[in-house]
Amino acid sequence: MAEQQAANQAKPRVLVADDERVIADTLAIILNQAGFDATAVYSGEKAVEMAEILKPDMLISDVIMTDLNGIDAAIKIRAMLPGCKILLFSGQAATADLLDRVRAQGHEFEILAKPVHPQDLLARLRS
Repeated sequence: MAEQQAANQAKPRVLVADDERVIADTLAIILNQAGFDATAVYSGEKAVEMAEILKPDMLISDVIMTDLNGIDAAIKIRAMLPGCKILLFSGQAATADLLDRVRAQGHEFEILAKPVHPQDLLARLRS
């Protein structure tokens, strides 16, 4: 049992946030199969709540979500966990305006376009 816990602790913890449950769940499954300890949540608010509990090494979040967008969630999570790697993805053009706004505030986030190919995502996470 202790060996299993040690093995789980060695896996990078990833929090996946997307209000499209199928996408969040699918990404979490892919990441878990690739050796990560991934958890899916379905809103920006839940991502912030779970980040406090899980203390993830990485956040992967959709930008456009209904309650709290992924950028604002990422800013809150980065304030709590400065070492957390953040990767955002979006399929919407409105994302560029949001990114420009947060860059002006001094925040820089890596962003991928949807749909994200699993191999591209894994390559980004391992770099």
